[in-house]
Formats: sequence, structure tokens, C-alpha cells
Amino acid sequence: MALRRPPRLRLYARLPDFFLLLLFRGCLIGAVNLKSSNRTPVVQEFESVELSCIITDSQTSDPRIEWKKIQNGETTYVFFDNKIQGVLVGRAEILGKTSLKIWNVTRTDSALYRCEVVARNDRKEIDEIMIELTVQVKPVTPVCRVPKAVPVGKMATLHCQEGEGHPRPHYSWYRNDVPLPTDSRANPRFRNSSFHLNSETGTLVFSAVHKDDSGRYYCIASNDAGSARCEEQEMEVYDLNIGGIIGGVLVVLAVLALITLGICCAYRRGYFISSKQDGESYKNPGKADGVNYIRTDEEGDFRHKSSFLI
Repeated sequence: MALRRPPRLRLYARLPDFFLLLLFRGCLIGAVNLKSSNRTPVVQEFESVELSCIITDSQTSDPRIEWKKIQNGETTYVFFDNKIQGVLVGRAEILGKTSLKIWNVTRTDSALYRCEVVARNDRKEIDEIMIELTVQVKPVTPVCRVPKAVPVGKMATLHCQEGEGHPRPHYSWYRNDVPLPTDSRANPRFRNSSFHLNSETGTLVFSAVHKDDSGRYYCIASNDAGSARCEEQEMEVYDLNIGGIIGGVLVVLAVLALITLGICCAYRRGYFISSKQDGESYKNPGKADGVNYIRTDEEGDFRHKSSFLI
């Protein structure tokens, strides 16, 4: 049979636990502590947002409050020396002693914000809390490039780009108002096609187009803030006319042969020989003025064969 302790003895047995609790609470008294109702706020561009930073415990009546912005590896002051600093001047204020409210936020306000509190009269003097602000921007109308005509069996690439949305948008392509999967092999409906869609870059690549790939194409860029689409564009897939290509080559060859034959005939008929003389023609020297001298047997004896003509 178990013996029961008197009530007074049970009270004495609990005294050590009670003193430990008082000691633990005494250690916490005078320690500044912070909390936030939302550490990852998300807001649309040009709206307002509150970065929550609340002091839960502190014995200091007038603690020092600082806000800092951390973006691209750089840290700048947002609230310091009881004043709004930097790019937030004129569109931010401190609420409830420590929280920060920003009006007309822009995409450049997306960053990490650190709330720091220094309470000189507390046993734990410093505490801080990090808040990540995301400013969403709706995409604008993307720029789409669709080839107008592609021969059967050839490769074709469709492009879709948008540079304003934040976070970066995802892209989807439509043909005749039907959404296309990221891979044609994943859907039996597109078994006659051979394409791959990169939803991150917006490119739609056909490795070898088919007649069924003809149609009206458009692209949609979307993120958490909204979506936008480009105007639809027609892409025609046509068969190559092999007979026509061969016939065209033969016609060109025939024309070249006729031109060559005409040049040869003109050359033979002298159309390409210049009629200009290179110089004057000279006659062979004739006899002098009709006088003919005959040598006789006697040396030095000359006589006229004929008289001079005047």
C-alpha cells in the first residue's frame, strides 16, 4: 500500500521547480525581443505595404530604431537617426514606433529589409529581424516572331519575349486557340508534330514541321501579377515542288546556252573586230621619176634609156 505525503510536504517538494521558473523568467526580464506579423510580404507595383516589426519585450522606453535595405550585396540605410533615408524619402514612414510603411512601391523596392532595435537599459540590448519584400509587376505585351512559311520537313523556331514582368514570367504557346504542351511527345493529340517548348525563354522549336503544324500562333507571358498576350500570327507549312525546281534549273541552263551560242555567232561574223587601223600603210619605193639608167660595157659610160619627162 503506497504512502501518501501530507499536503504540506507536497508543497515543499514543488518549491525547487518554482524557484527555477522564477530564475528562468528573471533571465528573460529586460531582454529586447522582436517579432513580425509577415516576414515575406508580397505587393503589386504602385501599391502600399507595411513591413511589420514589433517589440514584444523591452525595459527601455526609448530604444534606437534602424531599418536597412540589403540588395545586390549592398546595405543602405532606410531609417536612421529618426529620419527616412535614401530613395524612400517622401514615400515612407515609421508606424507604431518600429514598423515601416512604404507607399507607391516600385520594382526596385524588392529587397531584404532588416529591422534593428538597440535597447540600452535591457540585459539583452540588441535584436533584429529580417523581412523579404517582393514587388510584383504585371507583364506587358510580349514580342512574338513567327515564320510566315516553312517547307515540310524543315526546322522552325518561334520566339516570345517580355522584359517588364517581375518575377520573370513563364511563357505558353497556342495554336488555333489550343494550348501546346512543352513536349509534343507527351500528348497523343500532337503525335504528328515534333516540337519542344521552353517555358522559361519562350522559344517553340519544331525539329521538322508537318502539314498539321500550319495555323495561327500566339504566346502568353504570365506571372503572379497577371498575364499578357501577343497578336496571333499565321504560319504556313508547304510542300516542296521538286518538279518545278528541276524545271526552273533546266530553263536557266537553256537560257545560258542560248546566250553562249549568240556570242559565238557574233564573234564569227566580226561584230567584235575593231575596224580602226593601227597605223598608216606605206608603199614600196618606186623608180625615180621615170629615168632609167643603163650601164654599158665601158666603165663609167652611161647613157639615158629615155629622156626626162617634165
